[in-house]
Amino acid sequence: MDIKGRVMEIQHFSVNDGDGIRSTIFLAGCPLRCQWCANPEGFTPDNKIAWYKKTCVACGKCAEVCPMGIGIDLDLEREKCTACGKCADVCPTGSRKRMVTEMTADAVMQELEPNMSVFRQSGGGVTFSGGDPMQQAYFVRELSSRLYDLGIGLAVETEGYFDFDEVEDILEKMDLIFVDIKVLGPKRHRQFTGRDNDLILTNIKKMRRFTKKRIVVRIPVIEGVNADDFNIRRTAEFVKRHLPNASMELLPYHRLGEAKYEALGMDTPSEEFKTPPKERIEELKKLVIGAGVQTISFK
Repeated sequence: MDIKGRVMEIQHFSVNDGDGIRSTIFLAGCPLRCQWCANPEGFTPDNKIAWYKKTCVACGKCAEVCPMGIGIDLDLEREKCTACGKCADVCPTGSRKRMVTEMTADAVMQELEPNMSVFRQSGGGVTFSGGDPMQQAYFVRELSSRLYDLGIGLAVETEGYFDFDEVEDILEKMDLIFVDIKVLGPKRHRQFTGRDNDLILTNIKKMRRFTKKRIVVRIPVIEGVNADDFNIRRTAEFVKRHLPNASMELLPYHRLGEAKYEALGMDTPSEEFKTPPKERIEELKKLVIGAGVQTISFK
């Protein structure tokens, strides 16, 4: 029986999630609830349907096929929606969209197959992202094993909130590991993500055993949350102490995911979250370098 997982999107020809040309597999499910998250559809692994009101022409085709009798205005009856996707299948403008769907490992491999030569020629590969892909470790284990046997480069983007022993075999197959530190202070981390970061920091320390792997610690830099000198310097010092060969990537906050919140009937992120200017990012990079940590950018 083929293993199944919950997929948000497979993004081909990506150049921001590792070396070369890649396909990034976004898997649903995440233990954190970051208040600024650009992929809120990935909070849970459940199938989800989005409704983009601005492009909806109110043709009524969605209502005609809905087995639950939901009308054009999905927001009025979301509690009845089973996310079967029939409305998305008939929507002529793409205003109804499947945000999370179930796929088999075979189906994912079939979609990746045309790009295998591109991966090899460009030095790229496949990146597992999310959500947090480790929430579907069984699915990542199956896919990464198949791809590893084919000699395809592998990377993973994770929040670091997992049982290390349960996923160590997966991490061993990765050529590149991206792991986030949202904010170093545990209380502030809980304030903005719903959980403290003790487990995350412990897992990052354990990654020191991967002496031959590239590890990149990423910080989503947000004014009003973590963009102060003290936090960035302390984070860089933590990385230098526990992952002396790792590099850091500072990612300026963006609001590109806000349309998803509206389409899913969710409150949008606070207007207090601001994008640091380029000059500020450069200043923070100097702090990281001053702590003895190399900076890197895949953007």
